[in-house]
This record gives sequence, C-alpha cells and structure tokens, in this order.
Amino acid sequence: MERKIITTNRKAFHDYSIFKKYVAGIVLSGTEVKSIRNNAINLKDSFCKIENNEIFLYKCHISPYEQGNRYNKDSERTRKLLLTKKEILKLQSKVKKENYTIVPLEVFLSGSLVKIEIGLAKGKKLHDKRDDITKRTQKREIERATKKSGN
Repeated sequence: MERKIITTNRKAFHDYSIFKKYVAGIVLSGTEVKSIRNNAINLKDSFCKIENNEIFLYKCHISPYEQGNRYNKDSERTRKLLLTKKEILKLQSKVKKENYTIVPLEVFLSGSLVKIEIGLAKGKKLHDKRDDITKRTQKREIERATKKSGN
C-alpha cells in the first residue's frame, strides 16, 4: 500500500527519544476523515493513554469539515486507536514498568484508510536536546562542505 503522509508531530521528535513505533487505525466519523484528507489535523500537544485495555488518543485537533454542518463532531474529542490486544498489553507493561510515554508521531493515508503511527518514547533532558542540535548542525556543515568541494 502507498503511504501518503498527512501530518507529522515534529515536537515529539524534539522532546522525546523514540524507541519503538507502532501503526494503528483510528476510529473516526465521516466528516473527520474528509477534514484529514484536507490536511486539517494537528498532533502538536496530543498524547495516548491506555484505559481498560484500550488505547485512546487525546488532544488531537481535527478541524470541523466545512460542509459537515450537524454531522461534525467535537474537534478535540477523545478517539479510540485500533491495535491488537497483544500490542496493547506490551505497551501497557512498558508504560507501567519503565515509565515510557506513548506519543503520536504521524498521520497518514494507507489506501483509503487513515492510520496513525505512535511511538514508545521517553522524554529528553535539556542536555540531550542540545546534543541533538549540535549533531544536526555539524552534519549540515559537513554536507555543505562536501557540496562545495564537489562543484
């Protein structure tokens, strides 16, 4: 299946170290799917939580569909994610034992289905963020130098 990325949570990659990624389905209404196809979704402050052996997505903003009128749902409602029971139990044990966080990373279309990639993550400390920034700038400078020498 071709994977068309709708949105990426850049803040998650900045604030967290991602250890493992999972792909999940999302339970949505029809107007929400149309809004997502119009790139009207924001994952900035969203997070996932496991309750009663089910996983939910919180604070994910999907703008109301313009022609949706009364069929539009609340833009920041809680949405259920679809994972296998085995995956949910594995995530739950990691979250409880090792203080991991479940963070949404990106929303994409897989054929006609809307999928979300979630990551098992741990928060970065300030010095980790600084190390990442210095590594990125060094890599960029090396690429520039090799480009100039290539011309």
